[in-house]
Amino acid sequence: MDLSIANQKNLAYILKEMGTKLAVVNTTLFDPEDYNLEKYDDLKWLYDHLMTKDSLSVSETQAFIEELSTIRK
Repeated sequence: MDLSIANQKNLAYILKEMGTKLAVVNTTLFDPEDYNLEKYDDLKWLYDHLMTKDSLSVSETQAFIEELSTIRK
């Protein structure tokens, strides 16, 4: 899978993986329908950064969630 290409399939994959990594109970934040492909690069940057982390503190998790909220439609 080439995540450098902005398409709905890659967007859905990135959001699913981020939801898993962040261990968020409310998965509605990760609904691909709530994001524009125009913001794909921002989401991809967050995804890449998140995947480099072995573990996250509560404040880091909150910061990622807040950033995702600003990117949503």
